[in-house]
Amino acid sequence: MSDLDRLADLLGLEPHYHDIWGNRRETSAATKRALIAAMGLQAATDDQVADSLRTVERRSWSRPLPPVLVVGEGQGIDLGVALPAGLDDATLAWDLTPEGGTAQGGRIPVRDLPITDRATLDGTAYERRALGALLPVSLPIGYHRLDLHVEAAGGTAGPSGSTTLIVAPDRCVTVEEMVPAGRSWGIGLQVYSLRSEHDWGMGDFGDLAGFAEVAGRLGAGLVGLNPLHALFPADPNHIGPYSPSSRQFLNILYIDPASVPEFADADDLRARIEDPAFQSALAAAQQAELVDYPAVAALKLPLLEALHARFRALPDDHPRKVAYAAFRQDMGAALDRHALFDALHEHFFRQDSAQWMWRSWPAAFQDSRSAEVAAFAREHADRVDFFAWAQFEADRQLGEAAARGRSAGLSMGFYRDLAVAVHPGGGSAWADPSMLVQGANVGAPPDQFNMNGQNWGLAPLSPLGLRESAYRPFIELLRANMRHAAALRIDHVMALQHLFWIPEDGSPGAYVAYPFHDLLRIVALESRRNRCVVIGEDLGTVPEGFRPALEQAGILSYRVLYFERTADGGFNPPGDYPAGSMATVSTHDLAPFKGFWTGRDLEWRRRLGLYPDDASRDKDIWDRGVDRWRLLQALSREGLRPDSYPTEDGDQPFRVELSAAVHAYLARTPSRIVMVQIEDALADDEQPNLPGTVDQHPNWRRRLPRKLEELESDDDLRQIIAPIAAITAR
Repeated sequence: MSDLDRLADLLGLEPHYHDIWGNRRETSAATKRALIAAMGLQAATDDQVADSLRTVERRSWSRPLPPVLVVGEGQGIDLGVALPAGLDDATLAWDLTPEGGTAQGGRIPVRDLPITDRATLDGTAYERRALGALLPVSLPIGYHRLDLHVEAAGGTAGPSGSTTLIVAPDRCVTVEEMVPAGRSWGIGLQVYSLRSEHDWGMGDFGDLAGFAEVAGRLGAGLVGLNPLHALFPADPNHIGPYSPSSRQFLNILYIDPASVPEFADADDLRARIEDPAFQSALAAAQQAELVDYPAVAALKLPLLEALHARFRALPDDHPRKVAYAAFRQDMGAALDRHALFDALHEHFFRQDSAQWMWRSWPAAFQDSRSAEVAAFAREHADRVDFFAWAQFEADRQLGEAAARGRSAGLSMGFYRDLAVAVHPGGGSAWADPSMLVQGANVGAPPDQFNMNGQNWGLAPLSPLGLRESAYRPFIELLRANMRHAAALRIDHVMALQHLFWIPEDGSPGAYVAYPFHDLLRIVALESRRNRCVVIGEDLGTVPEGFRPALEQAGILSYRVLYFERTADGGFNPPGDYPAGSMATVSTHDLAPFKGFWTGRDLEWRRRLGLYPDDASRDKDIWDRGVDRWRLLQALSREGLRPDSYPTEDGDQPFRVELSAAVHAYLARTPSRIVMVQIEDALADDEQPNLPGTVDQHPNWRRRLPRKLEELESDDDLRQIIAPIAAITAR
């Protein structure tokens, strides 16, 4: 094996993969060099590869302990300590501090530790000795710290080190533990799409609170949400929820200004809102067919800035100030860096729109820990505080919406969505570049939906950075997205095992492995701690053995009616759905059922020229007709085919009773959760997002056809959700 291959293997670059057609695709040398460079190691020449290989090999021997060890609850701690050879006469002293507990420790002669491995690097001999047998095996689940140091003969200080020991449960919290019936159902929506009598041109947390109450009264257990991740306040034209600045914080445009406590006695702000010019702009935003994000930002942000000024004027012992201080302490340095990024991004972007990406800023400001950045933070402290306060208020309003939903009857609560990665120009990439790879993007290999593969333009997490940080960013990410939530959907959950990286230099992409079992155990630990069910979006190319591993960990599979097919192309019967799953008819990237039935999505593709030729278009139209027939046959076998759809061939227009029958079909599955998308519940035919488009299709801008105040009494909605609502009554 060459040095390049050995280095690639040590870094987790998979040597090949099989595409969706079964073809084996080898990872080229050019791709290996490019992805190694993206990880921060030089690999352009053979000499550089050799040097980088020595660096990686030396890493595990030049320090006594690895940065982290993850073990299952009740398992022994298989831990080795790396020491220079010749320390038999030395003594090893260790201290183990359980999370929230008191340190316990001991001493042992090094010679009493069995040798398990040896290596010689740069002329120095090393030995790895077994230490785990000395450590308590009764550690509770949680995050613990082990410190050790070696005292050589004569009292001379020797090597020292520390590691984080993570003890995790085998399984996530389950639906059966959350609700007595062991099953639940919910309504999924894009928050921005909500309309109400009091909206600001897009749905926000105030509208979400109202929707949660409606859903609770209708008997739902869950309300499913699109990613609420922080975007770019300085540029409201960047609207993709799956391309965020940070996945740890919230999109501040979801704040309802009228619900901010400081608004209650703000007569001056009420007068500003009642001004005819403001009312005209507000009416235009409210009446717009699609969400006009710049218009919404122009309405909301100045009001939020004024409300922040009122907040700043409160006495330090005011309950709001006390709560804010507690929030900042809880969020820690990550919030400080995110707020600082938002202020810097605004500063440079307003000066020159070409400075949108932080890598185009002056060099000193590209380093989040530079003296120049610290000086900016001091000089613009009020602006940085505004963005931190906005996160505080967004979090408060989201929590209040969740509480109102539970009070109205939601048996579980909100179901949040965690995007697969972040934008390389965002706050996360700037704040901690060791965690995010620069020089490669996340994507997908070629498949039947995209023959050229997909480049999602997102920055992948660094597997090296994750381990070196003892998985801290991943843990914080889970905690942030489990806040105010009863369930968490992990988008493209295969990223726990591997991700398809595409080098920025144009080389072909390749899969890069992640510490799957470690991440899986951490997900289970945080699920238990936050009492949050986990759903893994496992659509697309799924590695062999992956779904059984998710099932064993208690992570629900994500099953979409359109894709659940028999070998001959028919629709799987309800009984074939796994119990450990969440079932739904459609997703935000697919046509709602009415659009599927009428071919609205195919019409969009034709209109936008997304078909390479007429033959491809005609085949899709033919196949859709076959699918309609197959679905009617599946419904017939279950005794669910509506009388309005006779068995003979002919025109089969969409009717609401057909959608109700399809959702009754899903209600008969053993799936622990069944979700109905709000577009399906309202018999809408337009999908929120059309993959493969950016501006050609109104992605992430569609508004619901009916207002919040009309939903509870809507006949279509009640008819469509009725069969699903019955599942928790059995």
